[in-house]
Amino acid sequence: MSQPDASAERGQLNRSAALASIAAATLLLAIKGYAAWTTGSTAMLGSLADTALDLVASVATLVGVWIAAQPADDKHRFGHGKAEAIAALFQIVLISISALGIATRAIEQFAAGNRVEAAGEGIGVSVAAIVVTFALIAWQRRVIRRTGSLAIATDSVHYQSDLLLNVAVIAALVLDQYIGFRQADPLFGLAIAGWLAWGAFSASEQVLDQLMDHEWPAEKKRRFLEVLATNPDISGVHDLRTRTSGSQDFVQFHVWVDADMTVRDAHRVMADLEARLRVDFPDTEILIHTDPEGLVDEAGAAGKDVLPPIRVG
Repeated sequence: MSQPDASAERGQLNRSAALASIAAATLLLAIKGYAAWTTGSTAMLGSLADTALDLVASVATLVGVWIAAQPADDKHRFGHGKAEAIAALFQIVLISISALGIATRAIEQFAAGNRVEAAGEGIGVSVAAIVVTFALIAWQRRVIRRTGSLAIATDSVHYQSDLLLNVAVIAALVLDQYIGFRQADPLFGLAIAGWLAWGAFSASEQVLDQLMDHEWPAEKKRRFLEVLATNPDISGVHDLRTRTSGSQDFVQFHVWVDADMTVRDAHRVMADLEARLRVDFPDTEILIHTDPEGLVDEAGAAGKDVLPPIRVG
């Protein structure tokens, strides 16, 4: 499959996951709204608020993956991959707002000492929500394995937290209604808020790494250099720079070759090297600069080598 065809397939899969997320959130919003109204539970209200923000975030995810799937153009020569990171960042902001609102409501209920009602209906709705969420996460994981989408991965993170959230709602309703532990509902509401806040914080690191053009992980760089080391026509690598945008990786570096090599031979070596790299790094845009052996003619973007000259031969 050619690279444009593969990109189109990834875009289609990402959009299908985003649409599935919107459909699931819409269904859950309806049934949780009914349950929150009948039970008066803060934990259920927190679950409802989280689902409402899930719906908004899923719409943002759909927009993000649609933009990210657009091919490079004259104004965006590196593509539109960072739209995924922006969509994911928007989701993180919404999750943080949701956590704050749930915590505030839980504290108010704790102080008032209110009891929940119609726990049976709330438990039934929560069980149904768990089934729907499991189905959605299964599809999201399949898409993530195929596309590596940051936006879908972030969307999946808070749907995974929804599983625990719904279990917490069931526990709160059972403890309050059937055991008489009046503080269970607001306490579980606070726990849910804390869980959402932690999930937002955890997801933010990868998003910010993409927006700030963070270097690849050390293990991925090492594997890249190991592939370079298999080419006997180059004797070293320096000024290696890497970054990721959406599902697209970018790498540029200088290689040392024999100073007496002709331009034609150097071109052949670079073409062979790039073809070999694409086998192990298929979704990577590669830029190679050729230097006579031993020459380091660039200090890097920060005024020094990103990595010291590395012998690979």
